[in-house]
Amino acid sequence: MLLTDALLLDYKRCQRRAFLNVYGNRELKDPERDFLLKLRQESHYHVEKVLLESFPDSQRPHTDLLDLKALAEATEALMRKGVSCIHQGVLLRKVSYQGHTISLLGTPHLLIKQPGQSKFGDWQYYSISIQLGRRPKPEYKLIAAYHADLLTSIQGVEPNFAQIILRRQNRTFVELDTWIPRMLETLTECISMLIKEQEPEVFISRQRCSLCHWHSYCYTIAQSQQHLSLVPGITPNRYESLQTLGVFTVEALASTSPHNLGELIGLEVASQLQQQAQSIIENKAFRKYNSHQYRPNIPSSSIELYFDIEAEPEQNLDYLLGVLLVDNVKNTQKFYPFLAENPEDEKLIWQEFLKLVTHYPHAPIFHFAEYEVETIKRLAYLYGTPIHQIYPILSRCVDLHQQVTQLLTLPVESYSLKSLANWIGFQWRDPGVSGDQCVCWYDQWVKTGDRQLLESILRYNEDDCKATYHLKNWMVKFLA
Repeated sequence: MLLTDALLLDYKRCQRRAFLNVYGNRELKDPERDFLLKLRQESHYHVEKVLLESFPDSQRPHTDLLDLKALAEATEALMRKGVSCIHQGVLLRKVSYQGHTISLLGTPHLLIKQPGQSKFGDWQYYSISIQLGRRPKPEYKLIAAYHADLLTSIQGVEPNFAQIILRRQNRTFVELDTWIPRMLETLTECISMLIKEQEPEVFISRQRCSLCHWHSYCYTIAQSQQHLSLVPGITPNRYESLQTLGVFTVEALASTSPHNLGELIGLEVASQLQQQAQSIIENKAFRKYNSHQYRPNIPSSSIELYFDIEAEPEQNLDYLLGVLLVDNVKNTQKFYPFLAENPEDEKLIWQEFLKLVTHYPHAPIFHFAEYEVETIKRLAYLYGTPIHQIYPILSRCVDLHQQVTQLLTLPVESYSLKSLANWIGFQWRDPGVSGDQCVCWYDQWVKTGDRQLLESILRYNEDDCKATYHLKNWMVKFLA
């Protein structure tokens, strides 16, 4: 059996994903999404940029070798030769576990020579991992420790450290005394699962699962089982607590005494989860049991603005500031798409946005979640907008996501705008499109100039604004 660093990374993120990558039916995998392809391309560019700027003289094992064993031998030959920097080296060793032989494979981005003793002479190597993330996540450190452990078996001495290079060339060192024991424990668990062919239970985690190529397959199973992970607020730890009480279904969650649940997860959380389960069973919205603690803040006005943004995170660019203007006196709607057709136009669309919202100084600005407010602050700082001009705008912003989560419980699987709006009957004109897809479309627009891509982005953003409008109206009627 071959266990790679990529498979170990999958196991760290999701045990079920690692299992399915080895034993799953590949015909059941989702087609690769454009956003994943974009991330992979950005990761490749990031690695190439780091190599060009910081390690231009790195050497590779012979590229004409395809056999892993031969590549590992070629890598060790470069180490024995004392090459200062090795790119795309292959680390390979065999271990025995319960009568099974396991080949452990690691492919660190770089192996760097440094002074010290090893079987090669008065030098040794440490590994560098180049990652696209902005912070040194635990899974990055785990894989760095995996590479260091393989390196120890090859050079005969443990490296003093391992290094991770993140975005903007930010570097962090990994404390191997801490992370190698953690890695070995995870590695043993992964090997045991794969040898025993024990398929882990499905558990849907919205952020972690959304980009996985097994998502549809696992989600179908979860739905057929009415799995508790589909209930908002059920985390893996809470799920384990519910299991110890014999709570395995939504119906059981709705009927269990909140006091019994409260002993394990706290009375407030237990009450929230129980009401969420009741809402799902009855397909009915409720005022949250503790909503008396919060005052509704959903103003009404003759003119109302509904605000939604499309952004390109890699470029730190907000390229579309969409505003739906609703005139409740004339019973009209008009969509204002402030679009930066070129990334350099961000300042221009910011000024156009300011002109519109200041023209209606008493109009509330409805949005969903915190990003729109944070973007107003960011753009104001970036382009030197006076504070006295920004504060009145911020004071008019109304976050409907905050209002929903404080006041209401709805029969949904997540409290995203799309999930909430779909439940109250609103449909996007382009089913299946997400903000991630718009990021890809905008990148393609910049490269190709295909205006159909822009039209698709504008249509999606306008629907986001209209969904916010419909959600606001529904909430006003329901809370009344």
